[in-house]
Amino acid sequence: MARGRLRIYLGAAPGVGKTVAMLSEAQRRRERGTDVVVGLVETHGRAYTAGMLDGLEVLPRIAVQHGDRLLQELDVDAVIRRHPEVALVDELAHTNAAGSSHARRWEDIDRILDAGIDVVSTVNVQHLESLNDVVREITGQRQRETVPDEVVRAADQIELVDMSPEALRRRLAHGNVYPVERVDAALSNYFRPGNLSALRELALLWVADRVDEALTRYRRDQDIDRTWATRERVLVALTGGPEQDVLLRRGARIAARGAGGRLIAVKVVPDSGLRDVSDAAVTSARTLTRELGGEMHVVTGSDIPSAILDFARSVNATQIVVGASRRNRWQAMLTPGVGEQVVAGSGDIDVLMVTHPYTSGRVRRRAPGSVGLSRTVGGWLLATAGVVLLSWLLEVTRSEHDLPLEVLLFLLLTVVTAIVGGLWPALAAAVLASLALNWFFTPPVHTLSISQPQNVVVLVVFVLVAAAVSSAVHLSVRRTAEAVAAQRSSRILADLAHSLLDAERPLSSLLDQARDIFSATGAAVVRRTRTGLGDPVVVSGEVPLGDPGATLTTAAVDDAHLLVLAGDESRADQRRLVEAFASHAAAVIRGHALSEQAASASRLARDNRTRGALLAAVSHDLRTPLAAIKAGVSSLRERDVVLSEEDQAELLATVEQSADRLDALIENLLDMSRIQTDTVTPHADEVVVEDLLHATVGTVSAPHRIRTWLPERRLTVVADAGLVERVLANLVENALRYSPGRQEVLVSGERMQDHLEIRVVDRGSGVPTEQKEGIFAPFQRYGDAPRGEGVGLGLAVARGLTEAMHGTLGAEDTPGGGLTMVLRLPLGPASIPAAEGDSS
Repeated sequence: MARGRLRIYLGAAPGVGKTVAMLSEAQRRRERGTDVVVGLVETHGRAYTAGMLDGLEVLPRIAVQHGDRLLQELDVDAVIRRHPEVALVDELAHTNAAGSSHARRWEDIDRILDAGIDVVSTVNVQHLESLNDVVREITGQRQRETVPDEVVRAADQIELVDMSPEALRRRLAHGNVYPVERVDAALSNYFRPGNLSALRELALLWVADRVDEALTRYRRDQDIDRTWATRERVLVALTGGPEQDVLLRRGARIAARGAGGRLIAVKVVPDSGLRDVSDAAVTSARTLTRELGGEMHVVTGSDIPSAILDFARSVNATQIVVGASRRNRWQAMLTPGVGEQVVAGSGDIDVLMVTHPYTSGRVRRRAPGSVGLSRTVGGWLLATAGVVLLSWLLEVTRSEHDLPLEVLLFLLLTVVTAIVGGLWPALAAAVLASLALNWFFTPPVHTLSISQPQNVVVLVVFVLVAAAVSSAVHLSVRRTAEAVAAQRSSRILADLAHSLLDAERPLSSLLDQARDIFSATGAAVVRRTRTGLGDPVVVSGEVPLGDPGATLTTAAVDDAHLLVLAGDESRADQRRLVEAFASHAAAVIRGHALSEQAASASRLARDNRTRGALLAAVSHDLRTPLAAIKAGVSSLRERDVVLSEEDQAELLATVEQSADRLDALIENLLDMSRIQTDTVTPHADEVVVEDLLHATVGTVSAPHRIRTWLPERRLTVVADAGLVERVLANLVENALRYSPGRQEVLVSGERMQDHLEIRVVDRGSGVPTEQKEGIFAPFQRYGDAPRGEGVGLGLAVARGLTEAMHGTLGAEDTPGGGLTMVLRLPLGPASIPAAEGDSS
């Protein structure tokens, strides 16, 4: 009997519509006449999902006793006895109750497939075994139910059920996924936009890898060796040499430029059986490749370039990274290197040849005005062999010409030598040509004596003209070289100025560029002392300041700093460029100093505004309770007026309420003063979050409107218990004040990796995004509207106290309307996960 086919609907998170997609597929197949039954589908109480079951045959489940509970599980035997064409089995990663025929539901499905029945199932990406740790890092929650990746990869079809985070959060807010009482907690914790975006990316990339595997199989089955650039695949060809780390890191950077880029390394081992590199080099390369997120392969082949190209085509590589040759110049002249052969046979695959510190030979620096080695050699050949060849030609054709033509021909040879080889070959050609003219063509011939005086003048003029032409050509070459160098310097300085404008750390960026431009091993800005170089301010690379034998180039930045370059001594023509870099460094340092002065001035201005606001607030808000106290006491002391017991009690209550208000105002003012002067000293200890929430609820004005929710028991934070209670009380009172009617305020806490998030959620009118930071400013209330008592210090004090405990406090929108205050505090070491949540 043929094994059944498995189709899986994969989703990024609960609620994206996997079960609905599976049931829609079942309805379509049923309408086409396919025998479809429902082995097990979890509707989770969703009416729309339950409605999708209409018209489908639903097999009964089997009851399994689990402790004191009776659980309903998939009846595998009933599915096999019924033997439909297609069976629907939801939740592939589910763990069966103890006593079931199999421990996991995917094992149930495997048995059904063996019976020749097609199965359609569902799974979320967080349940894949390989992604379990990644999901825990993202969401802070470990999934206890997982399914091996090979089970899902073995499926005949995998279909991604995708939904944007915003759409999924809207579904949750409308109550389409969880019951209403769980919506706020879910939106504030697992279903946050960042979590959903990350899970969605994981799902997309995992499915993309499966598509890539299918594409590879198809290309292999169809014998297709052309590159299909569906996504960037960078193949790094390794030789086992010391440059392999440089090549791997360069390849990783290239692969990371685009989404879904893939790094592949390959080492070709000769099939002769002789080991060309050590095992340690291969192991090192494999370890680094794994750290960079790539994969490494070792293949054998008699011809290394052909093996690299064959492997590149087999993995559909789009780029090949090879290192520049480490062979010397004579070896390169005899046979082409591996890189050259790979380039020649690459076809439609791009090849990047990377230079590295181990490249053989160094390019000689050419002095400005030099025409280069090859032209100089050509000039000397013209000055020697050219003079000999021209003398021989004129000697064998002596009867056809006379001395003036011979002089012009030798002058032409000298000019050509000057154009080709520059000054010194041309001068040598002029001297040799004058000797040849004197010896072979000036009577008496074959002697260096001259019989006619005018011939002496001819030879002297010849030498002068040759020298003048040579000098002119040499000067032109030098001027051209200087113009090119000046243009290069201008371009470098322009690029430097442009890059410094956008750089986050301009001084470090300047030093990095200085290293590249001057080929330095390191660059630094150091403090200037009377004895020389002081401590470094910023360093890029290696600068041996304490080594007396090191070669260092220095340039003055300002009176207090020096620019230092380590490596070869800079040439004289580069000195001005070095000084230009030093000038830019001075501008950066001055700009930084001005920014600090501006920030200091801004702080002073802000402090002045704060003091002004404080005086304005104190003048009104402190006067109000004082006036109420005075009026109440005066009325009680009035002898002419007889007050009833109810009136006296009301006046005393007013006095007490005003005194409490005055006490709270003064306490907030003192706290704000301590915060601004950095004198708050929290006494950090491990505090149980549950106790904090209960203590806070007991101090607020309307505890019956507070609902707390903790998904784990015995969570602890490292904080000052008294300060945290004050912060939470401020946040809760603020939420109660702005929540309309008698709506509840939710206070929830959840572990997020190494910190705890406490969220205070209200259903008020909310705060616009651009004003969320403003509500934490001292002496500010939202919209500056006098909605309530106080001077607008509550949130400012809450944030100040939180930051003193190394925590953070911010504001977010509540899904569906309202404002959520997010308090983050360091998680205590004794926090332990719980089996179930705590709700009150």
